[in-house]
Amino acid sequence: MNPPSSPVTDPQRALDTEPQSIDAPLTAAAAFLVLNVKHDSASIATAQSVLASTDDLIKDIRIRAQGGLFTCNVGISHRAWGPLTAKPPPKELAPFKEVRGATHTAVSTAGDLLYHIRAASMDVIVAFEQILLEAFGGAVEVVDDVAGFRYFDGRDLLQFVDGTANPDGLDLPLATLVADEDPDYAGGSYIVIQKYLHDMAEWKAQSVQTQEAIIGRTKFDNTELPDATEGQKSHKTLCTIEDADGEHDILRDNMPFASPGRNEYGTYFIGYSRHLWVIERMLERMFIGDPPPLHDRILDFSKAVTGATFFAPARAFLGNLAP
Repeated sequence: MNPPSSPVTDPQRALDTEPQSIDAPLTAAAAFLVLNVKHDSASIATAQSVLASTDDLIKDIRIRAQGGLFTCNVGISHRAWGPLTAKPPPKELAPFKEVRGATHTAVSTAGDLLYHIRAASMDVIVAFEQILLEAFGGAVEVVDDVAGFRYFDGRDLLQFVDGTANPDGLDLPLATLVADEDPDYAGGSYIVIQKYLHDMAEWKAQSVQTQEAIIGRTKFDNTELPDATEGQKSHKTLCTIEDADGEHDILRDNMPFASPGRNEYGTYFIGYSRHLWVIERMLERMFIGDPPPLHDRILDFSKAVTGATFFAPARAFLGNLAP
């Protein structure tokens, strides 16, 4: 893994590179709001103003949360970066790359802006989205809006604990925040989102032993199982990225979502990373296989229906976007 950057001693530089709430803890509720910005000059100017007022909008709602956790991270896509910022994009920022395996495909879908909203309860999330969309007015179109919830002890709807491999402590900023490799965007983070829909009937038809072999962990006590040395690898193994620099971590803040009346059950994947290529490599290993065509068997039960990439710049960068 890349060595830690030197401590920031310049107070102004520290302020300029202060990240958004990338490291906020998992919450009981979350929302993933994806927007497209209309590309006329008036809509772009409106979007710039709303982005620049992000901190103020968060404060307006946070005070109503009565001490409960409330955070919001904003990501900007490659397509929207130039029109909204008038600056060159971060070094690795690119549109989501479709990954087509022999059996499954990681699709690429639309999205100019991502709002990842986390709170202790859904009421403040709804209030925030309401004032946010009122501020945007007709300048944007809603692409997707998914409400997530914490499921028991942090499990997904497949009944396995999610996010076990997340970095913590000093490893967290090291894995998630851009540093001196791209100094103009230090404090920012690359984000990849995917919405997965589960075939619950087929998953439940599998034995617990089969499910555990697919995931790579035990179901009851979340104990890591040994890695396969050849042949079919588990989800855990395929999502572990190692090279000569060591293991490269990402931060997952996945949330279950569901609409039982429509028989819709899923996981909203969101990954924050210092390097976009790390998540891209994970998806290649999952969908193409390692070795091909031995894809991640979780994909036989979970279908990716969206896929988009964003960059969450430092707070000060957003604050300076007002036209």
